[in-house]
Amino acid sequence: MAEIIQERTEDRLPELEQLERIGLFSHAEIKVIIKKASDLEYRIQRRALFKEDFINYVQYEINLLELIQRRRTRTGYSFQKDEIENSIVRRVQGVFRHASAKWKDDVQLWLSCVVFCKKWATKVQLSKVFSAMLAIHSNKPALCIMATKWEIEDRLSSESARQLFLRALGCHPECPKLYQEYFRMELMHAEKLRKEKQEFEKAKMEVENLDYPEEILARIIYKNSVSIIRGAEFHVSLLSVAQLFDFAKQLQKEIYDDLQALHTDDPLTWDYVARQELERESQPGEEQPATKQPKAAEVGQKEERCCAVYEEAVKTLPTEALWKCYINFCLERLTKKTNSEFLREKRLERTMTTFRKAHELKLLPEFQYKQWIELLLHHDFFKEALEVAGAGTELFRDSVTLCQMKPQVLITSESTDIAMLFEEGFVHLKPQVCLPLWISWVEWSEGTKSQEDTEAIFKKAVLAVTGDNSVTLKDKYLDWAYRSVGYKKARAVFRSLQESPFSVDFFRKMIQFEKEQESCKMANLRDYYERTLREFGSVDSDIWMDYIKEELNHPLGRPENCRQIYWRAMKMLQGESAEVFVAKQAMHQAGQL
Repeated sequence: MAEIIQERTEDRLPELEQLERIGLFSHAEIKVIIKKASDLEYRIQRRALFKEDFINYVQYEINLLELIQRRRTRTGYSFQKDEIENSIVRRVQGVFRHASAKWKDDVQLWLSCVVFCKKWATKVQLSKVFSAMLAIHSNKPALCIMATKWEIEDRLSSESARQLFLRALGCHPECPKLYQEYFRMELMHAEKLRKEKQEFEKAKMEVENLDYPEEILARIIYKNSVSIIRGAEFHVSLLSVAQLFDFAKQLQKEIYDDLQALHTDDPLTWDYVARQELERESQPGEEQPATKQPKAAEVGQKEERCCAVYEEAVKTLPTEALWKCYINFCLERLTKKTNSEFLREKRLERTMTTFRKAHELKLLPEFQYKQWIELLLHHDFFKEALEVAGAGTELFRDSVTLCQMKPQVLITSESTDIAMLFEEGFVHLKPQVCLPLWISWVEWSEGTKSQEDTEAIFKKAVLAVTGDNSVTLKDKYLDWAYRSVGYKKARAVFRSLQESPFSVDFFRKMIQFEKEQESCKMANLRDYYERTLREFGSVDSDIWMDYIKEELNHPLGRPENCRQIYWRAMKMLQGESAEVFVAKQAMHQAGQL
């Protein structure tokens, strides 16, 4: 091994001598480079190989290349790059080859090599790296797409990109992304050929056999892909790609017609066709708007055309998914900013009508009932909002969200029947999902009712909600008691809540409340700490440290108790928690914590 390292170090000498001769590095710097290089060579030549050693080697060489580049810029010397930089680049590529042969499955290692070659190596060398990577990782379409993009965009080799796509499709014949990118590549190639043709025509050059196929290959890819991958979503994705190229109008029309013919029963087709009306320009025969705001009127006409398509769609295909698309379109247009009052009112009216129609047909999903209610509340339609909330609750009796919305409507309208609605919601819902409804009730009561009424709700909630869901409720109950009444009430609540589970914050809050009192009692703090340790003493080392600090720092603390607390902690804490505690205790004794 020593001979190999010596040989590789000697191979560096010509480039290092050149660096010293042209004045980019001093003799002392060259000696440091040789020493560091020998160490790195040893690490990648030993029997037990580690990936980090190869990465460190490459990083050192990259840093050296960048330093040489900066010094060339500073001195203005730009000669002998082949003897210096290219020699280093070839060596780094050799190291990458060695590493990638050892760790073939490490994609990140391959990508690091690609990044290096893009910056420092030639296009031919990078092409070889991509070929080697894809030979091993043929099961990753994303790598193939990256390689083909580089071939066509940087290397300007459409033929190489085409071969890579064909090889990848052989391995992944049903990968939508591969077909999309292959389709895009052929359209880009066709666009490039068209531009070349135009340039020849401008130059009045007579060139034989200049009959370019243009989008013929793209059409073949389209036909083959839709026969393999069925579904409106994939069809629409190809149409979106084709629309990026102005010359492919005929192909766009063909894909658009096929979409309507093949996927009539897919809501996505109707949604796409309807939204296309926003992009379509007004036809010469259509009546033009004669208003003071022609642009707003034109937008209104386009939206009417969209809605006409949606109306036809929901008659042809009356499904919940299609109504969802229709409503989403109406909501999107409603949120669009406009200075036209007429357009705003028209959008609102259209959205409300669409919601009502879907509701009458019982094709409105749960979350859109929530959207409808929020929209009604936003525009102060309290009566209708209450009716919609009631209808939604009847349809989705087990929905916590809608059970919350009905009282929310009454809260907004300042009604007096809210408590009854909360009680009604608990009748239909399972106890384990009622937590959000209880929280809404206590938050409403805190702002509108007396402390006695709010506490009564908290007590009911604590009895009704069990398990992990009760943790949040207990924290809120304790916090409310301290904010609304004071320390004595918080202490009473703390003592009344005895049944697990609890959160650490529950106990920390009580400890903090005690510390905020003018007469902070150490006996009470000990009581709170001891109860906290009963719940979390085996897993939380911070509680033990805080307890020790309290005994040391409190005026009525007993420092002599610290040793006993320490040994109790060592008995209760397990594994990593015990190690963390020992480390923190040592740092505290050293005055670093």
